Amino acid sequence: QAQLVESGGGLVQAGGSLRLSCAPSERTFSSSLMGWFRQAPGKEREFVATINWRFGSTYYGDSVKGRFTISGDNAKNTVYLQMNSLKPEDTAVYYCAAKSSGTRALYFRVYEYDYWGQGAQVTVSS
Repeated sequence: QAQLVESGGGLVQAGGSLRLSCAPSERTFSSSLMGWFRQAPGKEREFVATINWRFGSTYYGDSVKGRFTISGDNAKNTVYLQMNSLKPEDTAVYYCAAKSSGTRALYFRVYEYDYWGQGAQVTVSS
């Protein structure tokens, strides 16, 4: 079962915006390491963005730099992904992820994360 729950997905036209949110499904936990990944049909899960607000660090995948912004609230155990200037190529299921602990500021590989949501569909029409 999903450990995190994403919300805010939907259908938008190219050039539009969406904001995704992610929070624990039931049991609350604290994490300063959270991220977003996405997976389009027939493709591998792709890194989108990550944040460590303890150190004030963020990192973005090349395909979304300058268009997406990740932010988080440790007190609320919540992470957000603001998506602007959306393109049809952004169409995918977007997954929220969290890492309970780490030895460095940022992580950007799927296997490095401990908790996952079930995904939120984002569809961008041309």
